Amino acid sequence: MNIVIVESPAKAKTINKYLGSSYEVLASFGHVRDLPAKNGSVDPEENFRMIWEVDPKAAGRLNDIAKSLKGADRLILATDPDREGEAISWHVLEVLKEKRALKDQKIERVVFNAITKQAVSEAMKHPRQIDGALVDAYMARRALDYLVGFTLSPVLWRKLPGARSAGRVQSVALRLVCDRELEIEKFVPREYWSLIATLATPRGDTFEARLVGADGKKIQRLDIGTGAEAEDFKNALNAASYTVATVDAKPARRNPQAPFTTSTLQQEASRKLGFAPAHTMRIAQRLYEGIDIGGETTGLITYMRTDGVQIDGSAITQARKVIGEIYGNKYVPDSPRQYQTKAKNAQEAHEAIRPTDLSRKPADLRKRLDDDQAKLYELIWTRTIASQMESAELERTTVDIVAKAGARTLELRATGQVVKFDGFLALYQEGRDDEEDEDSRRLPQMSPNDPLKRQNLAVTQHFTEPPPRFSEASLVKRMEELGIGRPSTYASILDVLKARGYVKLEKKRLHGEDKGRVVIAFLENFFRRYVEYDFTADLEEQLDRISNNEIAWQQVLKDFWTGFIGAVDDIKDLRVAQVLDSLDEMLGPHIYPPREDGGDVRQCPTCGTGRLNLKAGKFGAFVGCSNYPECRYTRPLAADSEAAADRILGQDPDSGLDVAVKAGRFGPYIQLGEQKDYAEGEKPKRAGIPKGTQPSDVDLELALRLLSLPREVGIHPETGLPIIANLGRFGPFVKHDKTYASLEAGDEVFDIGLNRAVTLIAEKVAKGPSKRFGADPGKALGDHPSLGPVAVKAGRYGAYVTAGGVNATIPGDKEKDTITLAEAIVLLDERAAKAGGKPKAAKKAAKPKSASGKAASGKAAAKPKAGGDDDTPKPAKKAVAKKAAAKPKSDSTSKARAPVAKAAKTSAKPATKATPKKSAGKARG
Repeated sequence: MNIVIVESPAKAKTINKYLGSSYEVLASFGHVRDLPAKNGSVDPEENFRMIWEVDPKAAGRLNDIAKSLKGADRLILATDPDREGEAISWHVLEVLKEKRALKDQKIERVVFNAITKQAVSEAMKHPRQIDGALVDAYMARRALDYLVGFTLSPVLWRKLPGARSAGRVQSVALRLVCDRELEIEKFVPREYWSLIATLATPRGDTFEARLVGADGKKIQRLDIGTGAEAEDFKNALNAASYTVATVDAKPARRNPQAPFTTSTLQQEASRKLGFAPAHTMRIAQRLYEGIDIGGETTGLITYMRTDGVQIDGSAITQARKVIGEIYGNKYVPDSPRQYQTKAKNAQEAHEAIRPTDLSRKPADLRKRLDDDQAKLYELIWTRTIASQMESAELERTTVDIVAKAGARTLELRATGQVVKFDGFLALYQEGRDDEEDEDSRRLPQMSPNDPLKRQNLAVTQHFTEPPPRFSEASLVKRMEELGIGRPSTYASILDVLKARGYVKLEKKRLHGEDKGRVVIAFLENFFRRYVEYDFTADLEEQLDRISNNEIAWQQVLKDFWTGFIGAVDDIKDLRVAQVLDSLDEMLGPHIYPPREDGGDVRQCPTCGTGRLNLKAGKFGAFVGCSNYPECRYTRPLAADSEAAADRILGQDPDSGLDVAVKAGRFGPYIQLGEQKDYAEGEKPKRAGIPKGTQPSDVDLELALRLLSLPREVGIHPETGLPIIANLGRFGPFVKHDKTYASLEAGDEVFDIGLNRAVTLIAEKVAKGPSKRFGADPGKALGDHPSLGPVAVKAGRYGAYVTAGGVNATIPGDKEKDTITLAEAIVLLDERAAKAGGKPKAAKKAAKPKSASGKAASGKAAAKPKAGGDDDTPKPAKKAVAKKAAAKPKSDSTSKARAPVAKAAKTSAKPATKATPKKSAGKARG
């Protein structure tokens, strides 16, 4: 028997069918162990010894793999064909060695770029050993991310209250967004004018020409800077006679783009389909794992984490055949196209992302795929086919025109482009983030010396615009250009920045939030080297050199750590006030823009005597008055937020007090009157602004309605208690005694009647208690063979599937909205098997036991993930931990590492713990 290890159960099921009865394919469900979420898991003082801890969820699966190895002849490690996949295979092998589950079995590593019978069968014929250099590169990255997270994030928490975390690549990506915000704020618009004449040929055909020169001097785009200059040129052009000087037509060719890499797929899916990079990767994962075609599950695309742009020769042959069948032989180039990777630091020796079978046209698969899967497959198919099509043939024409106005000579130019042969453009054209001006109009036929007649003259005022904010696609593109991070991590980096509240996505553009800008200002002030683009790119290059076996991974870590821990030590004695003063000065132009009246930008608008300063609280940085607590004026960092909020809407008709929208430390709100209008000890009446409503959209009518809340709907006919309508954290609701019922429409909170409220309360009581205002029924998938109805739900700790009292967490690489009934049944069966085959509801709650078997006391606290670009480390008393007192479970430099790659040996023995901690940083990019 041959035991094959892959990552996902879906892949295991498919490959098992391909290989037959002499093979048993088991799934590791991704990474099986990681660095414990605590200080000391990477020890710089012991040559960066790394302590690994088995994920509690993986322990059972590893035991199953160990049992299956009894009597087996071979262990075949067939995880994904990238650095992470290599690391997973190594981790599985190391755990099996610790368990002494390996006897005389032959250990082999195989990789395949597509989940098809042919690809898997061919891979099995060419086994190899685990690539030690790739494992070293993985360990170096993991250790770096851990050290940065567990060292820098606690410094942030102590010196900058409200900050959440910083990561090695995450912070540099955030700097790109924040630097762009700074460019936009510093931008000063510049006035310029354009003059465009509409001219007619002797045949009556019209076209447009732009003024490009006058009196022997060229006129560039911004050269006409005032209306007076424009008026002077206008008068001359109105009096001029026009003649064609030259007509220059040049042929041009446009070649197709290369097939998709991870990065270009994320960019194009964002532009054309509106997919976030993380969503693109989830859908691509499903297409890679495959669908049922003719009773056999087949992968539809090749592996989706790649820097390579080359594709297999057989795929090129197939593409050329499909092109000939659909478009004809003239669209097939004389020789196949070959592409070379241009991306900086590209190192993945994989194919580009392409369909596994190009004869499967998008229309043929549309009924077998959901909407997003169909869209992404079509994008990949068209890009692949277009990459092998003939070039487009163009003709670019430039017409220079002379305008004579007395003694003055003015020059105009018209440009046009004609597609003579569309080539690959018949199928595909790459999108753009920021459309450039490109005159692709076709010009009428003209000859030198032809007289032209002016029909119209447009004189237009313009102002230069600031650089556009990054879209997710353009940020990924810029990171790739700078050599920052790896394409497989871009999606997770963007997700972390949004989840941390450092950036927000608005109208498909990334806006730097105040919280993120303060963090970047802190890092640029005190850790500038570590957020520099060149430094990060150079470090990436060193990590790639490790994977090429050119440099030792411990040396790279040593070089980084020496400078990094020195920078940490340099600021450990700084007080929070000193840090805030530095940030206050650096962020001054953003926080305190010039006032319209020319007054002191730091003067407190409430008391008039205090000065505004940057302050920090539990929920982040804000601006407050130096006269606190006598003056309690606060506002968010961005002054435009205050401007949009601090305004009087009108007077309350009942009290005569001003109704105002104000900017507070925790966001905008509505207030009735000022403190002076109320008795001592009484606070002004306030109301929150509903989620989704901008402060600028609030008028007096809406403000008065919000101030009227909570309102009494009426008395419940059975209990005699009042029913109250109000707005809460989760939206509008009605409340009766201790029962809350959500309202579907926001406006219903103002006008809901007693009968409707009583009905909602009764329905809520009938449903029973829930964590919020109503139990989540989830999304029904179908029926489990023995447990009954299956549903997908969103829980406190993530999405899960449930049936018959059995709950099973949905793995991180699966999307809640796309999980199928078959996948849910597999998860539920596995969970039920772990629980002894009994539904969760039928088991009695038991306290966790210690290693001695006694019930443990106290509540187990969930530990935060740690250390990487997408993790939040646990705070620690010391930035650098000393050696852990307990013996490590396993360590990357111990003798267990020797069969894979050369490394320093230590005498540390593996140890086990009674209660495994949560493993950290498992998210794969």
